[in-house]
Amino acid sequence: MENKAQKTASAGAAGWFVDRTSAGWSLLTGRPVSLYAASALRIGYGLLYLIFLLREFPHRDEVWGPGSPWTPALAHQLYEQTGWFSILALSDSRAYFELCYGLALITSALFTLGWRTRVMSVLFAVVVTSFHARAIFMTDGGDNLVLLMALYLVLTACGRRWSLDARRNRLKSVPADNTPQPARSLLTRQLRDARTTLVTVVHNCGMFVIAAQVCVLYGSAGLYKVQGPSWGSGTAVHYALNLELFRPWPALSHFVDEHTLVIAIVGYMTVLLQVAFPFVLFGRLKYPVLTLLLGMHIGIAVLLGLPLFSGAMIIADAVFLPDRFYTFLPRLCRRVLRRTDGRRPASGVEEGSGTVPAQGGPGSALGSKHRVPQAPEMS
Repeated sequence: MENKAQKTASAGAAGWFVDRTSAGWSLLTGRPVSLYAASALRIGYGLLYLIFLLREFPHRDEVWGPGSPWTPALAHQLYEQTGWFSILALSDSRAYFELCYGLALITSALFTLGWRTRVMSVLFAVVVTSFHARAIFMTDGGDNLVLLMALYLVLTACGRRWSLDARRNRLKSVPADNTPQPARSLLTRQLRDARTTLVTVVHNCGMFVIAAQVCVLYGSAGLYKVQGPSWGSGTAVHYALNLELFRPWPALSHFVDEHTLVIAIVGYMTVLLQVAFPFVLFGRLKYPVLTLLLGMHIGIAVLLGLPLFSGAMIIADAVFLPDRFYTFLPRLCRRVLRRTDGRRPASGVEEGSGTVPAQGGPGSALGSKHRVPQAPEMS
């Protein structure tokens, strides 16, 4: 009897394992997941890096160009030790650098718009890697995350939604009238299905790696803070607000620093949110956590002057929002616009004036019982 129970338990465990494996395989190969989130990452990081390059355009020569204190010769010595590579270090010519910078701007713009996304994602990764490696000691943390995400986005189908590629495919999918569809051989269909499965698997793995990277980032940052005495005493934010390098508006930092209780609460909440983040992703609790993290990153961007880092983190958090959230946003915007238009007074009618009945209708004909009272003439 005992052996029979053990066999039954073993069979049940094996069946559960087989079911879970089958479900995981179906999730991996069935369809690409989080297509809207991948498109949001593409638009976010492409636009963020484009703004970053435009912001540094007046200082481009001192940061990445031939006039940089970190000369190409020094960069090559570092590359021999670290294995990095940069297309900017291939030549010391000023014209070559200006050409690379212009191509970087164009690549970031086209990647954001989603034009030939497969090719542009590779070029965007090359651009980010090259600029990062050329001035590796002039980063603020946000560059590292943008670099990682640029490499991960190469694996994803981030041009399926909200892109010029999606618009072109949508127009191609509309068949012309009475146009016969060409017959495809069995080998052609099999190759097409194999390509579709491969693209789906690579995309899903890429999105999983992105989500895992963000979880590791938050979890490790929270655990690192727990070990520090300043975070345990609630004074870490106070010291950060008094660093000269991170005080774009000293008066604002001084005003916030005066509220010691709020500063301590913010410090403890920061640690709690970062440590708990990987454990709240599979429930509805992630939405308030993501909202609080959004406020935290906005505060970092404003108070500490780190907009690139905050923008990179805010965009990375978008990977955890489901597709139904992104499809709901346009409907919500249209609903708000309809309500706003409904509350506006009609053109030609002053707000608060009465409604003037239409003239010339059947009810205003001569002899009708429903006459419109006329206002007395002013002499």
